[in-house]
Amino acid sequence: MTLAVWLGFLLAALLIAVTPGPGAVLSVGTGMRHGYRAALTAILGLQAAIVVHLLIVAIGFGALLATSETAFFIAKLIGAAFLVWLGIQKWLAPAMPVDVDRLPVQRSGLFIQGLLVNLTNPKAIIFVGALVPQFIDPGRAQLQQYLLIAATLCASDVAVMSAYALTGRRLGAWMRDPQAILLQNRVFGGLFIAAGGLLAFSSRPS
Repeated sequence: MTLAVWLGFLLAALLIAVTPGPGAVLSVGTGMRHGYRAALTAILGLQAAIVVHLLIVAIGFGALLATSETAFFIAKLIGAAFLVWLGIQKWLAPAMPVDVDRLPVQRSGLFIQGLLVNLTNPKAIIFVGALVPQFIDPGRAQLQQYLLIAATLCASDVAVMSAYALTGRRLGAWMRDPQAILLQNRVFGGLFIAAGGLLAFSSRPS
């Protein structure tokens, strides 16, 4: 991969990351409630899912989702159901004041949540499947190119999701006001449910 090609891929990766989606909602919500370090755990889960997406594309399952209506429909429903479940849990969470600096956090749970948010989004797999092959030089070693692509995608996404999480962290004072907590639970719960609904009724990317 030449420098010019890599720069083009970097720009595409940044544009993908900046586009708001379930990962951004998770990053902002976790940053707001638990602080940046806890949000980073969820963000690393998002990156683990990106690596899995690349592996799926590399072995050809991305092509299956892109060509099989049934496979895409099943994967889409699983992803939508998970996002709606997250939204319901958030919506029903009690409006209890939180000290974001002292709150104990089960970080393994946040990592898994981040992993599943990205992993259950078939459109992400298809997008990676459509994007990555355009930047792969078939005449060069594949492994090194995939490693560079994985590093670029993950670094770009970590930077952007960190910005989202830090924005949420600045709003952490809201977590000491029960009314603000209730509003935050409803907003982020609604966003997750809306994301699940949009995914459930979306068409396969062309």
